[in-house]
Amino acid sequence: MSIWWSLHLRREAASVPLARRLLLGTMETAGVDPDVSYDLSLALSEACANAVEHGGESGRQDSTAAYRVTAYLDGEKCRIEVTDSGPGFPPVRPRLTPVEAESGRGLCLIQELADHVQIGNKPGRGAVVSFDKILKWREDAPLMAV
Repeated sequence: MSIWWSLHLRREAASVPLARRLLLGTMETAGVDPDVSYDLSLALSEACANAVEHGGESGRQDSTAAYRVTAYLDGEKCRIEVTDSGPGFPPVRPRLTPVEAESGRGLCLIQELADHVQIGNKPGRGAVVSFDKILKWREDAPLMAV
């Protein structure tokens, strides 16, 4: 079983729950374990929130700028990638904020919730956060990989 989708979203706060609901609906329909679905949806929300807040030209708050979310459910793994159109991460890797902090903890949460995380830049496109998680399936999963 393989499912993928891609969204091109405006940098507005309302886009974050839209992406999250689409991911949750896809995983529920496929039969992914709800705990795994929740972890991935929370990580996606954090990545999208970062793109909305930091992902515009030179850091400006420009709601006409966009970001892209792509999700792949392929076999036993889900990979999610969020790419924005901002200046990208600085040359020095961003310092991760502890999960207990009130703000600035998104990248740390993503690393805690996912099995593998990549943080970087795409030349001319902005920051990229991608993460993978091994899927667990409900017993009645209609689209479970075999």
